[in-house]
Amino acid sequence: MDSLTTHTDYGSTSLESADLDPNPLRAFAAWLQAAEDAGVYEPNAMVVGTVDAQGAPSSRTVLLKGLDDSGFEFVTNYSSRKGGEIAGNPAVSLLFPWYSLNRQVCVRGTAAPTAAAASDAYFARRPRGARLAALASEQSRPIDDRATLVSRVAELEVRYPEGVEIPRPAHWGGMRVEPVSVEFWQGRTSRMHDRIRYLCDPAAATGWQVERLQP
Repeated sequence: MDSLTTHTDYGSTSLESADLDPNPLRAFAAWLQAAEDAGVYEPNAMVVGTVDAQGAPSSRTVLLKGLDDSGFEFVTNYSSRKGGEIAGNPAVSLLFPWYSLNRQVCVRGTAAPTAAAASDAYFARRPRGARLAALASEQSRPIDDRATLVSRVAELEVRYPEGVEIPRPAHWGGMRVEPVSVEFWQGRTSRMHDRIRYLCDPAAATGWQVERLQP
């Protein structure tokens, strides 16, 4: 497999702390916009890492659904594996891999369910089929076959025809991650990558310490 031995030159684009906003969430918003402008496929896709009660990690890709100066939001089934693991240990990681830009953002933080009103708003914006699927699926649990799931959705389509409100299930909603660290990674030639990390520090003037990490 040639791809395992090929070394890609990540270019000469540099990254200094002065290039980034003092608030890492605003800095992230600027990088996200740059990814969108560059045509990155699903620029808001992120890998969410959690751990179970035994400390075993698991990861999955979800979509970022909300962002402001204090946190990242996504939606999930609270009864799913990730929902259960977050309930037991709210420490999570987020990874945004923008390969075509030779960039990634790594986040560590604490996750908690959003307020019900925010979850209602997220659910209402979803396509009808996605809302029915949220009702039908017991996420992460085994099922005999796909036909069973399709049958559940068909039953729900009859129960909630076009024009009838589909209620948000109590087990489905938003999850908010308040970061304790945010690292901006810019690929460089010869693996001399630039890494700028923000660490939450309430005593700092901006609320964050900024440091450079070795590649």
